[in-house]
Order: sequence, then C-alpha cells, then structure tokens
Amino acid sequence: MDIMFQSRSVLGVICLASLLLFPVNAIRLFTEKVRSSGGDETEMESYMFMKFLEAPEYQNGPECLVLAKESLLCDPSIVHIAMTIDPEYLRGTIAAIHSVLKHGSCPENMFFHFIASDSSLVNVNDLIRIVKSAFPSLNFKVYIFQENLVRNLISYSIRQALENPLNYARSYLADILEACIERVIYLDSDTIVVDDIQKLWSITLTGSITIGAPEYCHANFAKYFTSEFWSDPDLSRVFEGKRPCYFNTGVMVMDLVRWREGDYTRKIERWMRIQKERRIYELGSLPPFLLVFGGEVEVIDHRWNQHGLGGDNLVNSCRPLHPGPVSLLHWSGKGKPWVRLDAGRPCSVDFHWAPYDLYKFHGYPQLQEQQKQELPRFTSDSL
Repeated sequence: MDIMFQSRSVLGVICLASLLLFPVNAIRLFTEKVRSSGGDETEMESYMFMKFLEAPEYQNGPECLVLAKESLLCDPSIVHIAMTIDPEYLRGTIAAIHSVLKHGSCPENMFFHFIASDSSLVNVNDLIRIVKSAFPSLNFKVYIFQENLVRNLISYSIRQALENPLNYARSYLADILEACIERVIYLDSDTIVVDDIQKLWSITLTGSITIGAPEYCHANFAKYFTSEFWSDPDLSRVFEGKRPCYFNTGVMVMDLVRWREGDYTRKIERWMRIQKERRIYELGSLPPFLLVFGGEVEVIDHRWNQHGLGGDNLVNSCRPLHPGPVSLLHWSGKGKPWVRLDAGRPCSVDFHWAPYDLYKFHGYPQLQEQQKQELPRFTSDSL
C-alpha cells in the first residue's frame, strides 16, 4: 500500500513538473502515430492544440454594399471562396484566409466554404474553433466531404500527397455546396493573395465556359499523359478540334450552374475509372480536369497564379517569382513555406508568405529579420 502511494506521489510530481516545463499550448509538439488516408502509419502533430493569433478585424470600404449577415450564404453579390481544410495544411489555410481579407476591398462581403474530410482523424468542431479563434467575424461554413466517393477511383501517383482523397473535393463542389451558390473561387491552401480578390471574382466566363484559370501554353501538354493514352485514338480524340493548354487547378473561377448542367463531376469520375484500368496519366487530380476542360478554359492573367514556388512534385527546390505583376502566389510542389521556414532552410520567396502566418509558435523571427532588407515589396505598380 505504501509503495503504491509513493508511486502515485512520484507520478504526481512528474506530471506537475511536465505541466510547468511544457504548458498546454505546447502540447502539439508531441506527435502520435496515426493511420493515414492511404492506410500507412505515420506521425502527425496534434492540430487540436495549435494556437493562432487573432487577425485584425478588416472592415469594408465606403464603396461596399451593406448586407444582412444572415443572408450572405446564398448572396450572389458577394465573393464566395472554397478551400479544403485539414490538419496538415491548416497553417497554410489560415495564412491564405488572412491574405484574402487583408487585401480585399470588401472583406465583410466574403463567404468562405471550407471542405473537411469525414476521416476519423479530423474533428470538424476543432477546425471550426481554430478558424473562429483567428477570425472571429469571418463568414464561413464547414462542409463534410465523404472520402468513399473517390477512394476506389484514386490511382497511385508520383507523390503520395497527391493521393489524398481531399485533393479531389474540388471536383465535387457543385454537389457539396448549396444549390443557391452559383459561382465560387477555388483556392488551394498553399496560396496567398496580394491583391483585391474582387478583381478575380469579377472576371467574366464567356459563352458556355465553366471554369477560368491561368493557362500555360508553352508547357509540353503531351507529357501529362502516358503513351498508352496518346496511342489510343478512342482516348486522345477528346482533344480533337481543341487547343488544350496546361492549367493549374489550385486557382479556379467556377460557374457551378454550368457545372451542374454539364454534369462535369461524373465526366471527371469517368476518366478516373479509365485511369484505374489503363494508366493514362501519372499525376493526381489534375489530369482529369485537363481531359474534361482542356481547350475550353476562360484564360485568366498569369498574375493570378504564380505557381510552382514549392519546387516540383519530387524535389523541394527554391524557385524565384516569374517575371511580371503578381496578384497570387502559389507554393505548388513538394516544398511548403511554413515547413521550410520552421526548419531554418527557407527559400527567399517564402518570406512573402511569412507576414500572413498567424501561428503563435513559429520558429523563424530571426530569419525573417535578416531577410527584411533583401525582400522586394509588392507595390501598386507591381500588382
């Protein structure tokens, strides 16, 4: 009995000491082994304890419409933005939201639609709490994406991260969001906006065009598909009479009315089924979009997707900004700015992301100070 009491006493002292040395807001530094969406065991930091600073309360300019907050969800006059939200990219999502609000002319007239996985690893209430802690006045709603919709359609990719079912949620926005939402801007979580997003929202999708995105016609379009695809005329004739160009699906303006009328989700699923049988491409969620929309995209200025800042899909390499004006920066590729900054091995372009990072315990203030003099600033001339 005495031995048991002494053991409990010692345990109590250890627990008290651990709380003093490691306060509650630092619990996330401990990792746990979890089962990923792909079935592999991996280590994930507990996002439930992530702490973010509260962003400034950005307000509408005098030219903005005064709208009833309770009617914003279905209001076509405001900017609707859709993003996925998950533990791994949560810090990027928070920074992206911050950037949109900071540079928006009417930040109160925006509505964010966040898509979360139904995975047992994700607690939606925790995600809602974290978003509210950083943006108490934000207009938003969290939707649940059922991974089973695509789990059996996903084929292996050149990078495991591209096999995450949540990457395919953008194909289901027309089904997930309310029918009253007719148009949306889709943004990846590794982006920041340094311009008024109202400019992107106001772009016209002409005729029957369903999506708008920057196109890159200098890229070798043929490389996105295998020889199996190009050698089969029944498959490759999908591009017959078109001039398809590569576009990145991390930034898109989407007409959901036309999407629903064209039943484009089912068309994307059809190509995913063919891919499972024939292996017609190597990447993840991008090629089905190219197959369905290639040659039929509203061309948006390149300034709205300076992509590739994370290197390529296999190598975390540093890349400079492309020449020309910049409205949106996109760390597509393997490298993410928050990871490189915390590791003390940032690329110079990562310091453009850092001012929007609201995470309380980032470990790069000294690095940031060293780069202040070297970092080119965005001005009205460059935007």
